[in-house]
Amino acid sequence: MAGGKPKSTSQQGPRLDKPKKKRARAVKEPGLVDKILAPYRWLVKWSIRTVLGAALLMVLIVALFGVVNPPTTHTMWSEGRRLGAPVDQVWVDADRVAPVMFRSAVAAEDANFCLHWGFDVEAIQAAIEAGGARGASTISQQVVKNVLLWQERSWLRKGLEAVLTPVIEALWSKRRILELYLNVAEFDEGVFGVQAAARHYFGVDARDLSPLQAARLAAVLPSPKTRSASKPSNFVERRARSIRAGAETIDKDGRAACFQS
Repeated sequence: MAGGKPKSTSQQGPRLDKPKKKRARAVKEPGLVDKILAPYRWLVKWSIRTVLGAALLMVLIVALFGVVNPPTTHTMWSEGRRLGAPVDQVWVDADRVAPVMFRSAVAAEDANFCLHWGFDVEAIQAAIEAGGARGASTISQQVVKNVLLWQERSWLRKGLEAVLTPVIEALWSKRRILELYLNVAEFDEGVFGVQAAARHYFGVDARDLSPLQAARLAAVLPSPKTRSASKPSNFVERRARSIRAGAETIDKDGRAACFQS
């Protein structure tokens, strides 16, 4: 209507604002390093996945061997292949091994077995000071090598050994570690495990080993192909006497408490 008052804003209906234009983000040009690495990103990704998968598999195997006896080891397999015949090995549970055999093995190889978590720091320091002339591997480290890995020395094996040793210490009891150790250790050419060794050298079962026999078996462990428990050299005899005394000592001072039932 001419000359009439203009309508108020509310009467004119809703006001339509123009949509704001979004600012386009500037695309950053990839740098030289990104251009070089771009084709290899898939390789890095799958490498990480492979490493994590392998680590998970090893943890599962360790957990499994905490309750299931390993059917064989790389060392037994390779030795049987070298000899052209299966090795002599009979699995025996810890309860069927003379307790003095456990103490003798610990006294010979790792007297502080109950006091460490897989690595004997004092023994490692002593080995370094001696210029590497003496060994510092604990029984736990030897079990990792004998059960899960291989014998040939390499940085790869040592690295895996360092990673897996705390894992078995966390998942296995000390008694279980010793049980596996004594069942897969080599005592003579083609003779593996304390049961086969007891029969081979003395004609008895592992549960019937005397303190002297147990000490002699422990004395041949570092070099089973050159030492004999039934026909001991003067060195083995001296070593066996020392081990026998050490086994009595750790029994009295409590260093055998973690694996004795």
